[in-house]
Amino acid sequence: MTKRHVTLPGGAEAGVRAFIEDVDERLRGDDESTCEVVEDVLVDLHGDRDAYERWQNDADVSPAERVRLQGYDPCNTTLESEYYAEKDEEKFETSKHLQWLWRQFDATPMADNVEFALRFRAMLADHLFEECGDDCRFFKGITFTYGHNITIGDNVVIHDDVHLDDRGKLTIGDRVSISDDAHIYSHDHDVVDQTEVENYHTIVEDDARITYDTMVRAGCKIGENAVVGAKAAVSSDIPAHHVAVGSPAKSVKVKPGWEDVAEPLEDANVNRQAERRIEYDLDDDLDVFDEFRRDLAPPGGR
Repeated sequence: MTKRHVTLPGGAEAGVRAFIEDVDERLRGDDESTCEVVEDVLVDLHGDRDAYERWQNDADVSPAERVRLQGYDPCNTTLESEYYAEKDEEKFETSKHLQWLWRQFDATPMADNVEFALRFRAMLADHLFEECGDDCRFFKGITFTYGHNITIGDNVVIHDDVHLDDRGKLTIGDRVSISDDAHIYSHDHDVVDQTEVENYHTIVEDDARITYDTMVRAGCKIGENAVVGAKAAVSSDIPAHHVAVGSPAKSVKVKPGWEDVAEPLEDANVNRQAERRIEYDLDDDLDVFDEFRRDLAPPGGR
């Protein structure tokens, strides 16, 4: 074993448990909106209750204070994913609020208290993700596109500053390990018109390891028990039990002992992205815009 059990002192443990259970119960209940719960929790987590009450009672606050206090309410915020035209508006209304709580919790000093923070994020994951298994460990600085298009199995560990893009769909199996700074995508852009987006289903199967600073392209599948080496750029499927390295990532060997059940190396490195494309429709009356405003016509009109 490379880890040891660590516990909080009794008083701290009781406080952590009571807080997490309270937030979980409030998010599951019908008495408050998700937006109201998030605002109330963030005010206290940031130690801003006195200033918040003064502002609510129409006391004078500075412009900076007002912006800060308004920002605890997720309805007063915007996220990058809010601008995506094809998002599910109904699902996003709730997932935005939960994502805001996750991100702003990570901005507090308590986010570095590992025993507390892992349990708090795991509770939020049960509300935010489409599905989340048991005994998962989510470390600091993880970001998502929406959250509600993510399915995660049991006993998964995701380390610091990982980006999980679920603009399409992202499925992560049991006992998966994703190291710091990895980026896993489920959408891609056209090479000529980057405003044209295609969404895909990206899959990481059971027991796979995605190591430090790896990029997984949309629509790829990392097979069961496979390993992706540090700083690799995955643009094709990685078969089960294979070890892939490099940019672009290539399978270079099969894990020792798994040769009899693994796909041969010469059959690996196949791009099956097209098989996992997710179609979507946009409303006819959608007011779209192109923030780049580029002339996309090639020279000579070719």
